[in-house]
Amino acid sequence: MQNGTRNTQYVFRVAYCVTEDPLSRETITALMWLIPAMLLSTTGELFLKRGMNEVGALDFAAVDAIVPTFLKMIVNPNLWIGFAGFIGGSIFWLSVISRVPLSLAYPMLGLMYVIIVVESWIFLGEGLHPLRILGSFVIGIGVALIGLSGAEK
Repeated sequence: MQNGTRNTQYVFRVAYCVTEDPLSRETITALMWLIPAMLLSTTGELFLKRGMNEVGALDFAAVDAIVPTFLKMIVNPNLWIGFAGFIGGSIFWLSVISRVPLSLAYPMLGLMYVIIVVESWIFLGEGLHPLRILGSFVIGIGVALIGLSGAEK
């Protein structure tokens, strides 16, 4: 019985150590800017994909097709919207990394895997394979564990 009590105490001690140094209010506020950064970036990806679906394959091996393909790309509005999404996401990202350690902020971008799987399913009609869902769930757990680690400088 004493061994069971000792194990329970150990579990509580480990849990306390994991959450002992919670993220500061400033860090949480800075990390909130990850939401628009990720949404703008993943939405930009959707528009880039949609644009390239309209343009066709960009094949560097087909030398005679490169210039016509680039001309189609230049006038495709979906590609411009996609690049604008990336620029917008990058501006929010700069706000985040200017205030929190990169080792905390960057792994949080792993949530983009989850977002892009859902967005691609909704907006592009891509399939949702069970392994893709499971992988996204595992990534989400990993991001949560990194968030629990706190923001050490």
